[in-house]
Amino acid sequence: MSVAVVLVHPEIPHNTGAVGRTCVALDLELVLIRPYGFELSDKHLKRAGLDYWQHVRLTEYDSWDAFLAERAPREDQLFLFEEYGARRFDEPDYPDDTYLVFGCETKGLPAAIAEPLAHRMVRLPMRSTHIRSLNLSNTVAVAAYEALRGKF
Repeated sequence: MSVAVVLVHPEIPHNTGAVGRTCVALDLELVLIRPYGFELSDKHLKRAGLDYWQHVRLTEYDSWDAFLAERAPREDQLFLFEEYGARRFDEPDYPDDTYLVFGCETKGLPAAIAEPLAHRMVRLPMRSTHIRSLNLSNTVAVAAYEALRGKF
């Protein structure tokens, strides 16, 4: 298995499209957890993914519980990205079978997912106090490259 990007309840189609494009570039699986704020046929998703969307290794689940039931990830595989994570994104050693988990753009990860796994949270630091968070697709790109550091 390789590194996978997991988007929980993504809301904005062009972010998901851009994340898909990054996944194709890095040969990562994209896992989407329903519900979504759009349809996979959305033109904005396809536009952001350009003609690469057909190459996305996409897996969908109806819920986080369905994802856990089928994949049965070990805790050490899960890295949840939240602005309030205790560790910086560049501190962990990411195993080859890592799941990089991101919440929806406006609310982050649901408490039912975040609270039991708070010890698995990491964050991207920001120097400015004028911003709360980065764009989802930018965060995924930074996280994915860090998880793959030295594995090219």
